[in-house]
Amino acid sequence: MRQLPLYPLKFDPIYQYRIWGGRRLQTLLSAPLPVNEAVGEAWILSDRDDHPSKVTNGPLKGQTISQLMTHSAEQLMGPLVGKFDRFPLLLKFLDCQQVLSVQVHPSDQLKKYIPKGEHGKTEAWVVLQTGSNARIYAGLKPDTTEQEIREKLKNDTVADVLASFVPKAGQSVLIKAGTVHTLGDVIVFEVQENSDVTYRLYDWGRIDEKTGKPRDLQVEKALACIDFSKTAIGPAKPTFKPDGPEVLELLVEDEHFTVMRHAAYAPFTVGKENTPRVLVCIEGQGELGHQTENYPFNTGDVMLLPASVGACPLIPKNKIVVLEIILPDGN
Repeated sequence: MRQLPLYPLKFDPIYQYRIWGGRRLQTLLSAPLPVNEAVGEAWILSDRDDHPSKVTNGPLKGQTISQLMTHSAEQLMGPLVGKFDRFPLLLKFLDCQQVLSVQVHPSDQLKKYIPKGEHGKTEAWVVLQTGSNARIYAGLKPDTTEQEIREKLKNDTVADVLASFVPKAGQSVLIKAGTVHTLGDVIVFEVQENSDVTYRLYDWGRIDEKTGKPRDLQVEKALACIDFSKTAIGPAKPTFKPDGPEVLELLVEDEHFTVMRHAAYAPFTVGKENTPRVLVCIEGQGELGHQTENYPFNTGDVMLLPASVGACPLIPKNKIVVLEIILPDGN
């Protein structure tokens, strides 16, 4: 692939069947959902071998982010070039129509439980919509022991040792690797390390309609990966940044990613010079300006700003709410 100048890059969602999914993502995304299927996840930026995101706009249309990481790495990543074998984050929308399995992800330090080529998995959620039964389970109740969890698994009462709360739209939650967690009856945006390592501890006795069987559990691995110090994780407290043309909040700050939220009626600036950033529109419509072009940016869209693009003006059509994701070591 000959190297072309990069520009703000858009990608189509990659829909994923999930036993706990529904049809509510069609209210958020313009790409049609697969017919008659429970869609739990829309992978909106993925550098995974099995599901690579493809550029949908401009002269690079059809190229995968993996190809860009190979052939245009310096333009794409700037000072982060060479630090990652692949794009370091995986971004999704989740429609948790039903509660997910009770699960845990290993930390980067637990090499024994991370398959070759994978990483640990810290993630964060931004709650977009809630239903009447919405609940987030995050962390164990204080003083819970491994033996107590084993006993609860035997009699299907594991929820008794999980800390939980009723979420509200707009809240964000940081789920560090090693945290026991699940969630249900919510639509969330999720950002995570680029990893697909999940160990199920409990799945509520469900049968997968596609297979007619329960889903596999990985109880021993899940127990081995639990950080028992992660108890009663609640919503993160946003920090408001200095005044500008928009309301700017720092929602989540972690070594693996940072998430900011812009809300504005007037033009404002996104991105940073010589730094890759990712934008996700969660409400409204607008246009992103770069050089002589304006790029439409609507609810459900994801846009990758390569380092060579830098900072850009974003012009709302009315009110717009945009998440801006900073990569690890991306300042």
